[in-house]
Amino acid sequence: MTKTQLVAALAEEMGSDKKSASAALEAVCDLITKEVSGGGAVTLPGVGKIYCRERPERMVRNPATGEQFKKEADKVVKMTIAKALKDSVNG
Repeated sequence: MTKTQLVAALAEEMGSDKKSASAALEAVCDLITKEVSGGGAVTLPGVGKIYCRERPERMVRNPATGEQFKKEADKVVKMTIAKALKDSVNG
């Protein structure tokens, strides 16, 4: 589903116009981005939990050359899927 399709479906579900649905979607995305980038977590009921996790410094290998080098510590965004969503997908 593309963003345009999501906005249209959201507008229909809300009984609203596409402009306000798009604004609502943008606001939710901005809030999630701010919270997760600040080190927090966001739980979307029935969907899952989005959070940031730190990875330590580690050795990695370039698959093309086989050369090993040290990769600096970094952060990655993770998402844990809610049981309700898993169950709805699996029947």
